[in-house]
Amino acid sequence: MNGISLSDIETFRMNYENDPAAKALTAAMAKTPMADLAFVPTEAAKLAGSFEVEIKTHGITAQEKSGRCWLFAALNILREEVIKKTGLTDFALSGNYLSFYDKFEKANNVLSMAVEHADLPYNDRMTEYIFKGFGDGGYWDMAADLVKKYGAVPKSAMPESYQSEHTDTFMKKFMVLVRKDAYELRELAKAGKDTEIRKNEMLAEIYKVLSIVFGEPVRTFDFDYRDADGVYHKNRGLTPKTFYEQFIGLDLREYATITHHPTPGLPMDLHYRFHYIGSMADKDVDNLNLTMDELEDLCVRQLKSGMPVWFGCDSGAFGDRQAGVWDPASLNFEGIMGGVSLRMEKGERLRAMASYATHAMILVGVNFDENGRPNRWKIENSWGGEVGDKGYFVCSEAYFREYVYEAIIHRSLLDERQAALLAAPAEEIPAWESDFR
Repeated sequence: MNGISLSDIETFRMNYENDPAAKALTAAMAKTPMADLAFVPTEAAKLAGSFEVEIKTHGITAQEKSGRCWLFAALNILREEVIKKTGLTDFALSGNYLSFYDKFEKANNVLSMAVEHADLPYNDRMTEYIFKGFGDGGYWDMAADLVKKYGAVPKSAMPESYQSEHTDTFMKKFMVLVRKDAYELRELAKAGKDTEIRKNEMLAEIYKVLSIVFGEPVRTFDFDYRDADGVYHKNRGLTPKTFYEQFIGLDLREYATITHHPTPGLPMDLHYRFHYIGSMADKDVDNLNLTMDELEDLCVRQLKSGMPVWFGCDSGAFGDRQAGVWDPASLNFEGIMGGVSLRMEKGERLRAMASYATHAMILVGVNFDENGRPNRWKIENSWGGEVGDKGYFVCSEAYFREYVYEAIIHRSLLDERQAALLAAPAEEIPAWESDFR
């Protein structure tokens, strides 16, 4: 392998020193955020306006400094069902309640994997994946599994805490505990010893830790409200599951994850499944890989039917948080970096780990051009109401096609061919290939 010679450095230095535009950009970069420098207001202005198809939603949530976007997006869809049934306009479901169980289930998953794969060497890909650990992030299927098992509660029944909204420090310490436990269980299993009793002791300690940090999950609560006509309703002694059944009632497994991952390892029309990457040790994450035209058409059909769309995208690509815009034309990062090219094909970006789904939100609107094709999309985000248009964002069609990787579609909207593909046996993909295959 060749190192960098000092003569090479001198050549590079002279190239930079003799480039007036580069020197000017250096000065601009010194005191200005890159997104502000890259912002092209005339292009962003093209994304303004109403939407031909638009779903009214009620209230912007804030995940704060946590990675719970996937859960907040799912809960924001469920919130609309509560509002339909109650007539409320100001209502939110508890993200803290389900994220407690998400972390508890993820910890159990890691401990279970450590025992199951104890015979593998430490440098095996599976072992490396186990000890890689987990964070706040997740998928739609994980939200569906959590809701089915644990129900849901109003935010008032289990409000956020400082730690639930600022998870970074805790998650680092928590992962040390989980890895320590996983290591111990793995060594016990390798020695042929029983692990079940010790594992249960570990889970009891983990439950205590989570309760200290986030508060113990509520088991029963009251739900009182006045409907749109001012009539007072009182509901006493609800459990999270009875609340879900009475005020939400959706079967989240009636929705399917449609992906567009144009990579050699994931051919189009493939029904594929990841084990181990979900919250729960006994559940899977299922996907159907379709063309972008199909994914986009399904999103439009779902919005036209009156249902919002949970979707996953790369929020770090060509986005301005304050303006609430995602659009390659509106953020000229290449120009402010000296005219470099960041262009890669979608599949190339995935394989090179240059892009992947980093954020989940819900689509609540779409607009069309003169040919009837989408040209911009309205998004309900979970970054609070101080950014974007009071918490709502917009993305261009160019961004949507390049940086949206998955969408959750009601199975009733799939055509006969798509439904048949999803009904066929799934190909299981190794967990460690979930980001780039």
